Amino acid sequence: MEFCNNRIQSGGDLMQFDQLKRRDLIMLIGGTAAMWPRAAHTQQQPMPVIGFLHDGSSDARAHLVAAFREGLSEAGFVDRRNAVIEYRWAQDQFDRLPALVTELVQRQAAVIATPGSATAALAAKAATSTIPIVFSVGSDPIKLGLVDSLNRPGGNITGVNYFTQDLGPKRLGLLRELMPAGADIVVLANPKSPITDSALKDLQAAASAVGQPFSVLHASNNQEIYAAFPAMAQRRTPALMIVTDPLFTSRRVQLVTLATRYAIPAIYTSREFTEVGGLMSYGTDLPNIYRQVGIYTSRILKGAKPSDLPVMQPTKFEFVINLATAKALGLEIPPTLLARADEVIE
Repeated sequence: MEFCNNRIQSGGDLMQFDQLKRRDLIMLIGGTAAMWPRAAHTQQQPMPVIGFLHDGSSDARAHLVAAFREGLSEAGFVDRRNAVIEYRWAQDQFDRLPALVTELVQRQAAVIATPGSATAALAAKAATSTIPIVFSVGSDPIKLGLVDSLNRPGGNITGVNYFTQDLGPKRLGLLRELMPAGADIVVLANPKSPITDSALKDLQAAASAVGQPFSVLHASNNQEIYAAFPAMAQRRTPALMIVTDPLFTSRRVQLVTLATRYAIPAIYTSREFTEVGGLMSYGTDLPNIYRQVGIYTSRILKGAKPSDLPVMQPTKFEFVINLATAKALGLEIPPTLLARADEVIE
């Protein structure tokens, strides 16, 4: 009898144990089901869109785009992994910029980056007052109307000012050291660029101060660049200076090739020109500028406000001489110039 009672008690314990297991299972399933919508929401949450707007072309700027992406990756943003970069290139046609930036606005870009292009930065600023914009420009962003001040940009825009326009008088001085005293210098400029007038005024003031004669030739497209060099050769131009412009950066191989063909010594705005055979260059480290734009873009994606990010300014400038090109042109580079060069390409 006692044995039978023990069996019945044991059976009850088993039933209670089964009920506990069923209840725990139901709670587990219910808790997991409650998490499904949250997990699904996390998986379906769209990646932030980064707009990249430039007035030039991509083929001549692969290394600069790589530097921009490097800046993004330093803060953990990788294209197609946890962000999407939408590129828009105007192919040196400024009138396309408004439509291209409108596409990025309609794409609901979280940030629009306009590295190395003042015209793209101005187009972006005109298109939106809410989407953050990160620029890099070679001229004064205050004079361009992009920011209120360097320390407190204001509004939805900030970036990098890399001074390349302000370096024009410095380039003029370096070129004068290479040429005979009083030799005429031709300045090649893009009349369609928003910074050209200001750059030429700065050059005129610097040239007048030292009594340096110079004349201006304009080129705003591929054909006009080709036409400019026979005109310079006919005038027996002793030296050439290139004004900062994205068009000329895109056409750097063409410019360097023509300068070599017509035996015209020239100074350019960045080492990208001397690396493809240009004689001399003085300017900032452009890949690092694009990288800094990527870093600022990342900071904004993480919640920083453009108005709280001061406009960055470079502290280092590069003077590069291509000695092989000098020899090809039959030029003797003064020892004083060689001693001041940051790099000499043999």
